[in-house]
Amino acid sequence: MPVFDYDPPERFVAGAVGQPGSRTFYLQARGAGRITTVGLEKFQVAVLADRLEELLDEVLRKSGGRAPIPAIAPADLTDTDPLDTPIDEEFRVGTLALAWDPEAAKVVIEAQELTGDDDEESPGREPAVLRVRISPGMARAFTKRAMEVVAAGRPPCPLCGQPIDPDGHICVRLNGHRPLQIR
Repeated sequence: MPVFDYDPPERFVAGAVGQPGSRTFYLQARGAGRITTVGLEKFQVAVLADRLEELLDEVLRKSGGRAPIPAIAPADLTDTDPLDTPIDEEFRVGTLALAWDPEAAKVVIEAQELTGDDDEESPGREPAVLRVRISPGMARAFTKRAMEVVAAGRPPCPLCGQPIDPDGHICVRLNGHRPLQIR
């Protein structure tokens, strides 16, 4: 089982490649002269960002505000650069896990490889894992960027909420018809 461990990474970001509607999403960690890129689904990026915010807020609440957690992403940790290239996907993510390490005051994020039960090529093989330990400030910056990456996709239809493609959209709320125009 390969474990890609970064404690701490120089950079840890979520990003996407491609046009809205056909983007591929990635987590990317860089440090100690190496880069690890793993692929995942858009909803996984959104859930990771949401749960990470919840985790930080809960730790802050339970500590009575004494935990070293910024309320918002520090400006000096904002990362708007594109993903590092070349983008070589190590594996697809199946499971994500979050934890708070109170002794180090760091967030631990683990992304575990997606494996199939019928993996005939290597039965019994342990899944690969990307593990990063980041500061609360870096976690807030990661969350901010991840939410922006997710929101940069196709705009939602105001009636049904489904994404609107650049070449049009058949809205289920209108049963595929245009609204009547009274003249």
